[in-house]
Amino acid sequence: MKKIRLGSSDLQVSRLGLGCMSLGTEEKTAFPILEAALEKGINYFDTADLYDFGKNEEIIGKFFKNNREDVIIATKVGNKWKEGQENWSWDASKAYIKEAVKKSLQRLNTDYIDLYQLHGGTLEDNIKETIEAFEELKEEGFIRYYGISSIRPNVIREYIQHSSIVSVMMQYSMLDRRPEEEILSQLYGNGISVVTRGPVAKGLLSENFRNKLDSGFLDYTKDELQELITKLQDIFADSRTLTEVALQFNLADPAVASVIAGASSADQLAKNAKAVNSEPLTLNEIELIQKLTKANKYTQHR
Repeated sequence: MKKIRLGSSDLQVSRLGLGCMSLGTEEKTAFPILEAALEKGINYFDTADLYDFGKNEEIIGKFFKNNREDVIIATKVGNKWKEGQENWSWDASKAYIKEAVKKSLQRLNTDYIDLYQLHGGTLEDNIKETIEAFEELKEEGFIRYYGISSIRPNVIREYIQHSSIVSVMMQYSMLDRRPEEEILSQLYGNGISVVTRGPVAKGLLSENFRNKLDSGFLDYTKDELQELITKLQDIFADSRTLTEVALQFNLADPAVASVIAGASSADQLAKNAKAVNSEPLTLNEIELIQKLTKANKYTQHR
């Protein structure tokens, strides 16, 4: 699988990354999916300390204990929780980040994190202090690079201007084109990569979309989704699966380095890998998709 440089870092990430949140808490289920990912050439694995309250990081750490240097592990911080408690609060303070990283390192069974990401963020945070925490962790060797996971344009701009982030993870799909107008070109112009999540919009942009179509999505009604997705499926019926179209739409933007997609089975992972390895969309196909879909705007999340 093709790999690409992540922002200004020296990390070469596979164009498809595995979103590990969907792995579950059982090794017997998770390990075959992780093994299948390696077989397909995926080297980029995204987790978070909040996923199953640390259990997800533990599974990743145990699986990669013998080939740690062959993979890029990304995790996240900011959601504060206590052992044995299934509730959390937001904490982007320097003190908490520097405490939390040590726990993540222990669960991941490693002495460094390739990409450490702030798991959200608001303008009410002490952003200067948050950045100081990440910069110090770099200097101390606990992390190689850092980024943020956010869909808030105003928050992202603060980090563009004042930090050395190498990536921003954000939701992006044919049904959620909000990043296009405000964010993608700005990040690209500053040498910061985008890592996208939600490329198939909760399964709506997949071959099983009818099983997922129980309500609307963002500013689409249920009826609009039914009409749009059926039309897209018909248009590409002779050449591509809907999943291929969805993932290639994300990868078509030059700002996007990698698409993060979850998989609940090795078979689903193989289909995602095949979709990423398929032919890129043509300019005409991209323009057609843009014409049929809505150019959504950020409203609540600023």
